[in-house]
Amino acid sequence: MGLLHLQRLISSQSQQRDRRHRPRRGKINQEPCLQDDEASRADKKMACVEPSLPEDIWHHIHSLLPLQDAACAACVSQAFLRCWIYRPNLTFSPETLNFKNQYNEGDEISADMSTQLVTRIERIVRKHEGILKALKLELLDCPDIDNYDLHSWLFFAFKSQVEELSLWLHSDFTEVYNFPWQFFSEGRGNSIRSLHLSCCALRPVTGLGCLTNISILELYDVCISGEDLGCVLSSCPALEELHLMDCSEIICLEIPSLLHQLSHLVVSECENLDVIQSKAPNLCSFVYSGEEAQFSLGDSLENLKIMGSGWDEIVGYARERLPHMVPKLEYLDICSSFERDTPVVPGEFLYLNHLAISFVSWSSGFCPDYDYLSLVSFLDVCPALETFELSVSQDSMDHALVSGDPLRQMAGHHHDNLKDVSISGFCSAKSMVELTSHILENATSLESLVLDPSASEVRGCSDESTPCRPISRRMVMEARRVVSTIQKYILGKVPSTVELTVVEPCARCRGTLSRDAKLL
Repeated sequence: MGLLHLQRLISSQSQQRDRRHRPRRGKINQEPCLQDDEASRADKKMACVEPSLPEDIWHHIHSLLPLQDAACAACVSQAFLRCWIYRPNLTFSPETLNFKNQYNEGDEISADMSTQLVTRIERIVRKHEGILKALKLELLDCPDIDNYDLHSWLFFAFKSQVEELSLWLHSDFTEVYNFPWQFFSEGRGNSIRSLHLSCCALRPVTGLGCLTNISILELYDVCISGEDLGCVLSSCPALEELHLMDCSEIICLEIPSLLHQLSHLVVSECENLDVIQSKAPNLCSFVYSGEEAQFSLGDSLENLKIMGSGWDEIVGYARERLPHMVPKLEYLDICSSFERDTPVVPGEFLYLNHLAISFVSWSSGFCPDYDYLSLVSFLDVCPALETFELSVSQDSMDHALVSGDPLRQMAGHHHDNLKDVSISGFCSAKSMVELTSHILENATSLESLVLDPSASEVRGCSDESTPCRPISRRMVMEARRVVSTIQKYILGKVPSTVELTVVEPCARCRGTLSRDAKLL
C-alpha cells in the first residue's frame, strides 16, 4: 500500500509538470527544436526527477513502508536511500531481509546464509542515525548467529534510545546466550517501554538499577530463576503487563506490592511452577495455562482464565476455592479435560457476570458420565450472572441418550439476571437436555439461547483456511438425533421473549455429512 500511494504521488506531480511545460493553445513555440537524441535524454532526465517534498515527509513515508518495500524503494530513489538511515522501526529476519526465496519458513538457514544475513544487518545498523523506536530481531531459524553480533545489535538498540525491543532466538541459544543486563546501567535502558525476550538466559541479574519506563515484559522459553525474576520485577515500577511462557526454572513466582500499575498477568506452561503469589494491588486480569498450582492473587482480580494441562477437575476447583480467593471476580473462563460432577459447597460469586466453561478431549470425547445438570450448582451461586457459555467436545458419543424417561428438575433455583446462553457441542445427552430445559424454565430474564451441535471451535469450522476434521459415522447419527431432541424436548419450552438459534454445520461440514450419510 505504501508503494502504491507513492506511485500515485509521483504520477500526480509528473502530470503537473507536463501541464506547466505544455504550450498554450493558439501560440507557437518559438524555441528551437531539440535534436532527437537530446530530446530522448531530456525525457529520461525528467522521468527520474523525484517530487519536491520536505525531508521530514520523505522520512515519514519511508517509515510507513514495510521493511522489504522500503529496501526496494531505496534502490531506485535517492530520497528513500537517504531516509533509510532515519527509519524508526527495524525488523530483522530472513523474510524481511529478502531471504524468503532461499529457504522455507520454519527451516534453519545455512551458515553461508547466516553470514549474508549478519552482513546486511551490520550495514543497516552501522549507517543508522536518529531515534530508534522499535527493533525486532526475529532469528528463530538462525542457529549460527554469533553472540558478539547479538551483543553489538543490542548495544546499538540501547544507544539509539529504543522504545520497543524484541529478541526471538533459535532454541540453541536458550542456555548459552546471557542477555546483557549491564546495558541497562547508567540509565541507557530508560527509554525501553516494551521488552520481549525468548530463548536466552537471564542470570545472574545484579546491578539493574531502576528500569523506569518498562510497561510490558514478555519472557518466552527464558532461563531465569524465581529470585532473579523477582529482582527484575522489583526494578520495573511502571510495569503494566507480564507474560511468562515455558520458563521452566521458575518454581515460585512472587510479584511485589510496589507494582501498582500491573494489571495483566499471563503464565503459560512453566512446568515446574508450584506457587503464584501476587501482592500487586491493582492486578485485574490473570491467564493461566499449565499444571495445578497454588494461587494467591489478591482482592482486585476481575478477569480469570484457567486452561488445565495435566490439571483435572478445574471446574470443581473453581467452584470450591475461587469465591473466597477472588471475591470480586467478574469474568471467569475455564477449560478442563476431566471432571467429576460439580460439587455443592458454600461460597458465592457475587460479582460474576460472565462464565465460560470448555470441556475438551483431544483423543475421543469428554467424560461420557459427566452430569451437565450439576452445573446448576455453579449457576446458582452467581446471582449477577448475565452470560453463560458452555463448549463440549463430543466426538465419541458415549453418553447416555435422552429417552422417554421424565427429565429431572431442580426446584428452587432461579437465575434472574441470566440473559445470554450458548452451548457449543450440544448433543442428545440426557443431562445436557436437562440443563438446557432447566435454564429455559428458571432464567426469567433470558433473551438468547444458541445451540451449536457442531462444536465448530473444536473442528475448525470458523477458519475457512483450515479443513474441517472428518465427521465420524457416530457424529452423523448424532446430528440427526439432535434435531429430533430439540424438537421434542426444547422447542416447546422456549418462551416467546427468547430468541432460539440452532447453528447449522458449515458448507464443508454439510458436504461431509452428505457423503457420510451414504454409508448408513
